[in-house]
Amino acid sequence: MTTLLRTEGITKSYGGVQALNGATMAVEEGTVAGLIGPNGSGKTTLFNVITGYERPDAGEVWFGGRAITGYQPDKVFAAGIGRTFQLTRIFPRLTVIENMLIAAQVRDKPRNLLARFGKDAWTQHRRHATELLEFVGIERHAGVLAGSLSYGQRKLLELAYVLVADPAVILLDEPAGGVNPTLINLIADRIRQLNQQQGKTFLLVEHNMEFVMGLCSVITVLESGAAVVSGPPDIVRTDKRVLDAYLGVDLDEDDGPPDAGQQAAGQGQESTR
Repeated sequence: MTTLLRTEGITKSYGGVQALNGATMAVEEGTVAGLIGPNGSGKTTLFNVITGYERPDAGEVWFGGRAITGYQPDKVFAAGIGRTFQLTRIFPRLTVIENMLIAAQVRDKPRNLLARFGKDAWTQHRRHATELLEFVGIERHAGVLAGSLSYGQRKLLELAYVLVADPAVILLDEPAGGVNPTLINLIADRIRQLNQQQGKTFLLVEHNMEFVMGLCSVITVLESGAAVVSGPPDIVRTDKRVLDAYLGVDLDEDDGPPDAGQQAAGQGQESTR
């Protein structure tokens, strides 16, 4: 298989805190990969380095055979790497469909969609955006302000927002965090569908071990900012280094280790309708 995304020896410090310490990992094209580890192990920091929100102190990020280390987030996005965030980032004062069309603008970088592409292209963008909202199950909310959506619906909008740009690889930061079981199953189903039918590549950070073990073919475990093991779920769940990293936490538990990022869990008890 072809390695689509990889990091080599990434280090990152914040003052005296070493967030990443030589983090090295690879994501093969056409796979669903997982990145797990206890709180403070550097998972989101590694995501931020890959997507340009943080600059590494050392090391390289490679995507599709070229170094993208230090690219700004918009350039990373335009190159073909999309991501979601642990706490959703949407435009709350715009409608759901307007959020989607902004993603199309970022991808194509026109100053004016109508001027550059004409009405036919605008119609195509809107049709595609509507199809993706249907795909994630929130098409009925296309005309409402995004800020009025429930937390779980915002997660779905953010996923659709990323998909509208048709990235080669999608990084999902806590896709199941704060979301009720019904929506967790929906998100998992959509990831499988995109991977199996379209060959989309995914890398996801998640504390819900049932979610990770059921979706990912390869899982990398970070501990103290470095990858300690990488392999299929059956190997990872029994590796002594993994068990030590989680201080004896049973990786078969539904919720996995506690995560401060799940502070929004109380907002996630809803349906998509």
